Amino acid sequence: MLQHRPHTTVVLAMSADGKIADFRRSPARFGSRMDKAHLEKQIAASDAVLFGAGTLRAYGTTLTISDPALVQLRVQEGKPPQPVHIVSTHSANLNPEIKFFKQSVRRWLLTTTAGAVSWKGRLRTLPSVLETRTQECPPEFEQILVFETPTREIDISAALKHLATLHITRLAILGGGELIASLLGLDLIDELWLTVCPLILGGNTAPTPVDGKGFLPDIAPKLQLLEAHTVEQEVFLHYRLQRPAFLDYAK
Repeated sequence: MLQHRPHTTVVLAMSADGKIADFRRSPARFGSRMDKAHLEKQIAASDAVLFGAGTLRAYGTTLTISDPALVQLRVQEGKPPQPVHIVSTHSANLNPEIKFFKQSVRRWLLTTTAGAVSWKGRLRTLPSVLETRTQECPPEFEQILVFETPTREIDISAALKHLATLHITRLAILGGGELIASLLGLDLIDELWLTVCPLILGGNTAPTPVDGKGFLPDIAPKLQLLEAHTVEQEVFLHYRLQRPAFLDYAK
């Protein structure tokens, strides 16, 4: 039976004070080689990865699977060498000259009708606001997915349900904090892998794993710790979102 949406796992590294980047929102390169290998392993286990435009702008690239053993394992399982890399952005205000658009990955864009139009006229025809879906487009993005709420925001819930129809069963979420906050607010996160790195960044404007408006304690998402282990100076924390026993991620 087709599940209603992909299983979602957030994978992030953060400072000891809970920041995923400094106050300048510079690329977060403070994780160790072990953390990068861990991230690559999580990406390899996924059918697609999802990240916001701010994350893409900070790095200019996406992380691909470089470990030959992980690539070979995917091929043996009948999967493509790399998962699909999906950028979520309301405005689609992206620089087409960044390295991301030269990487050997399948790129999809998740946006609104306005975002699709603004992508420098690259769409040949415009999708209906009420119909979705996949649009033919030049090679920057293999697919442009348009899912829109009545308030003209990205309908992330509908988008995830659509991804399930495309045989995406496992989705890794790589940031940023606004995207993760939106997903948590809609109860669309199943697991989190958080790497705590040995530094303090500080800054009241520095981004955190979950930005947005925040949650009051009585309605805050609750977590179950599945595992915790230390590798040298980093702590790897694996959580599952707590839900009533009769609920699961396929709702």
